[in-house]
Amino acid sequence: GQWSRALGKLAGVNIPLVSVQHQYLVTEKIDGVTPSLPTLRDPDRLTYWKEEVGGLVMGGYEPDPKPWAERGIPDGFEFQLLDNDLDHFEPILRAAIGRVPAMETAGIKTFINGPESFTPDGNFILGEAPEVRGVFVGAGFNAFGIASGGGAGMALAEWVARGSPPYDLWPVDIRRFGRCHLDTGWVRTRTLEAYAKHYTMAWPFEEHQSARPLRRSPLYDRLKARGAVFGEKLGFERPNWFSDAALGEAAEDVYSYDRQNWFAAVGREHEAARERVAIFDQTSFAKFLLIGRDAEKALSLMAANDVARPPGCLVYTQMLNAKGGIECDLTVGRLSETEYYIVTGTGFASHDFDWISRNIPAGLDARLLDVTTANAVLSVMGPSSRALLQRLADGDLANAALPFGRLQRICIAGADMLVLRITYVGELGYELHVPVDMAASVYDRLMQAGADLGVANAGYRAIESLRLEKAYRAWGSDIGPDHSPLMSGLGAFVKMKSKAPFIGREALEEQAGKPLPRLMAGFLADPSVILLGRETIFRNGVQVGWLSSGGFGYTVGKSIGLGYVRDANGVSRDYVLAGKYELEVAGERVPVQVFLDAPYDPKGTRVRG
Repeated sequence: GQWSRALGKLAGVNIPLVSVQHQYLVTEKIDGVTPSLPTLRDPDRLTYWKEEVGGLVMGGYEPDPKPWAERGIPDGFEFQLLDNDLDHFEPILRAAIGRVPAMETAGIKTFINGPESFTPDGNFILGEAPEVRGVFVGAGFNAFGIASGGGAGMALAEWVARGSPPYDLWPVDIRRFGRCHLDTGWVRTRTLEAYAKHYTMAWPFEEHQSARPLRRSPLYDRLKARGAVFGEKLGFERPNWFSDAALGEAAEDVYSYDRQNWFAAVGREHEAARERVAIFDQTSFAKFLLIGRDAEKALSLMAANDVARPPGCLVYTQMLNAKGGIECDLTVGRLSETEYYIVTGTGFASHDFDWISRNIPAGLDARLLDVTTANAVLSVMGPSSRALLQRLADGDLANAALPFGRLQRICIAGADMLVLRITYVGELGYELHVPVDMAASVYDRLMQAGADLGVANAGYRAIESLRLEKAYRAWGSDIGPDHSPLMSGLGAFVKMKSKAPFIGREALEEQAGKPLPRLMAGFLADPSVILLGRETIFRNGVQVGWLSSGGFGYTVGKSIGLGYVRDANGVSRDYVLAGKYELEVAGERVPVQVFLDAPYDPKGTRVRG
């Protein structure tokens, strides 16, 4: 309940929730209202109803919610209600009468104003706290605890009893939160926005606007001046796309279920990365150091891929749970015999740090450090990326000197930095991990030196388009704890041919010996079709799954989706490719072409060029 934040603090656990006033009324009996009446919600009127002893409970979610106990819950406040605020509730009541006219003449039995706990993203909170082992949290149910309580209670009970969640619970996992959620003021401001949006239209790609900006890259002001439209993740401002005022583009998102106003701009950024060179500010990446004389041994037991490689090697790997599901999806670079540099997604900072640190075997000399704020990250991607960087680099960036899957310390534009030869966009490219205090200077030099090469700024929406053309997976949507590398088409990144032990190996060996229940596939649709994810997949007229990701590929000129094809009798490559597929999009079936190999550069020759 609403005391959870204060109680957790006593144990050193951060539970991001605050109290918000929530009002509802209970009417006297109304003719025609029976116990069998279903729950009714009218999101357009921000209201809900349910039957209560022949009458109705009616409440709603005001667009201007009121917080409570901003200085802490008063001592002795228990089993109490707040004073009614009829003026605040009146607009909701008037809207309700328009949907249920009987409300206008019904007697009011009870009017209730009570504080309830709400969270910054509108989802409840479950799981073992990352700060303290053995402390489990089930809180922040946002006024729908009765609806969610049964399933949430079962899942949490299994988590406590078995030491792991029964299935993927990422949307409600306590580890989805981060540093910004330590501040109660920030949590309250964002929570009030989430409360106000409870019944409003949920737009694709919608961003929260409150409590921003908070965490900013050294390039924030420069990018904003160049037309950046920012999104936010774990408090970090990140450029989603770049507007061009000369083309009449406003630096703002205009939401729609059609192509949104950034579609053409993202196409230009996509083209720059495919044909010239683009710079992505990915400073928000979570970055860890695993250090100690047993670092290799500890990491080898967690990583599904082979990380016992010489210093200078860069490895893409998953970390699995005992069922073979993917808990982490990250990049590991070996800096020395006793030191690894680990890079993972912005939103997974708390989750992945917790997973790695709790799975370091007892007795080993290995320590995990969060170094996220030490380095900015400039990802320089595209066929001209090497030419651009070589103009400013002291070291050799030729393929023989720095091949794909390697990292080196190199001075570029006067800054000593860690250069990772890797890509998530499917082109020749480099991640520059630059000391924060030198990032702005390096960016300026890159933009100046690359002018004749057509260098362009690009954002996260272009990354999404580029990675879909390469069928690169994204943790949290395409892959996660319920899906193994074998099901996800990532078996090539697992060290199954060696005898080396790692968490999840036994589960994968068992899976490999029988037909898989599902397999990740990709789908190409006509460019007029808008794919957002969650569209139902039909194989030969039968429902077999849904899209985990959806978007548009500007180079292939098609809409692209990824999703699992399911069949309890087993799914193979031949099975997937033999089917005829359709997607249900906005209630209509549209034909699609299935693929298992990336529609763009399937052999990966461009990234190794």
